[in-house]
Amino acid sequence: MDQESNNPANKKSEGKTTSALTSWPDVVGLPAEEAERRIKEDNPKLRLQVVGPDGCVTADFVTDRVWIFVDSEGKVIRTPTIG
Repeated sequence: MDQESNNPANKKSEGKTTSALTSWPDVVGLPAEEAERRIKEDNPKLRLQVVGPDGCVTADFVTDRVWIFVDSEGKVIRTPTIG
């Protein structure tokens, strides 16, 4: 086997390589729409939820959910993570 197929950061899913990222610090400061696009590009199976400044979230951990917290201008203010 080659190194690429042994890399745990690359998983095969229906013939496509998907990332094993669990957080996206690079999207902080971007508009929510751009953050959603980048995260979905990385892993299209994730369910994304944009949360506004006064939004509430549940405390449960869901393995295919990503909260995207935004400010009043719609810019990401915290690193989105799976959970």
